[in-house]
Amino acid sequence: MKYRLAALMVWMFGTQGPLQAEAAQQPATEAPAGFDTPTLVKNPGSKSQSNGIAEPPGDSFALDQQIYETQHDVNSGLGPVFNGRACAECHQNPVTGGASQFTELRVGHLDANGNFVNPTVLIDHGAARISGRSIINDRAVLPEAQEHIPVSESIRALRAALNTLGDGFVEAIDDSTLLAIAARQPEQSGGRIHGEAIDVAVLEAPGQTRIGRFGWKDQHSSLLSFIGDAYLNEMGVTNRLRPKDVTTVGKVTPDPEDVPDELGLADIDHFAQFVRGTKVPPRDTTLAATPTALAGEHLFAQIGCGACHVSSITTARPGTVINGGAFLVPEALGNKIIHPYSDFLLHDIGTGDGIVQAGPQDTANKLRTAALWDLRMRPRYMHDLRSLTLRNAIERHDGEAEHVTRRFRDLTETQKDELLTFLESL
Repeated sequence: MKYRLAALMVWMFGTQGPLQAEAAQQPATEAPAGFDTPTLVKNPGSKSQSNGIAEPPGDSFALDQQIYETQHDVNSGLGPVFNGRACAECHQNPVTGGASQFTELRVGHLDANGNFVNPTVLIDHGAARISGRSIINDRAVLPEAQEHIPVSESIRALRAALNTLGDGFVEAIDDSTLLAIAARQPEQSGGRIHGEAIDVAVLEAPGQTRIGRFGWKDQHSSLLSFIGDAYLNEMGVTNRLRPKDVTTVGKVTPDPEDVPDELGLADIDHFAQFVRGTKVPPRDTTLAATPTALAGEHLFAQIGCGACHVSSITTARPGTVINGGAFLVPEALGNKIIHPYSDFLLHDIGTGDGIVQAGPQDTANKLRTAALWDLRMRPRYMHDLRSLTLRNAIERHDGEAEHVTRRFRDLTETQKDELLTFLESL
């Protein structure tokens, strides 16, 4: 079901319509923070607290979370190839919606002109094929559907499952804000850092584009697009935005498998509403207030980390039309100050995976700046989780960030410890 703007205005703003002009002049306030979506076997969502977002008629934040945590099987559309049985399988640390240790596998190869090409994967003993995407699913509902990396694919990469807590606020960042951050970076860094913003399609608004901000390649600009794509590619569940399975081998359900419920909401609508209703990841305020962490925060800015890992961003005002006209920024998400420690732009820092998705070929070795606002909940770091210490993660930064890494190496051991303590408070 597609939300109409008129209906959105009613349940976002009440019967009064858009906010009055004087309300639009209110100063920005801090976004609510908290790990407040505990994963419970009994009564899912019963102890969870949203950021105050208005719910569609008949819906609730608890119901949205329950559906986000629901495990699928073949009778509800799982597969034929997939990575997880529920959203919460890959987004759960420390609560539902967080990041996790899971990685997905991406592969491809270069053509004669050096351009990235997606693989063609033969399944069912060569009788069927899956093409047009770089992802290789780790799991299948039967042996004949299982994917394997073709020997022809020389580009192979792992990507971590990203945190989704607070992503409603990320969605509510105006394009102009991201473009302004990108425009400042060359001057801030002596021409070394230059984040790339790419326009990507808004799946729920055909023909419309917006600056990408979700996924390691900024391949999506709206939560609904990101979720609809993931429902198919990570779980194999077809939906109105991605209505066809990648293979029919082992398929037992008709497309699309995700259909509206009695409220008129499909799963992807509940997923999007859940993510939009989550609070941003909180800091360890006790550690953050220590002299060591405060000194580290100063060093973080001083050596240039903050050029890409932007500490503060303000979202668009309530009532702003985004996602190609398909969504209005609600009061709960609008005019809020967030601290993601990311610019949500693509950069080449020497760790690129060689994969091209929504962007041009020059994005092959670029990745979205990792948001650091849940860093203390990660035991492994970087897009591929190959860094087992924060120090190693910093020292892997090269390319655009080479000068920042060099400055980190030039710090005294005491200063390095201070900077690391600051990072551990995020």
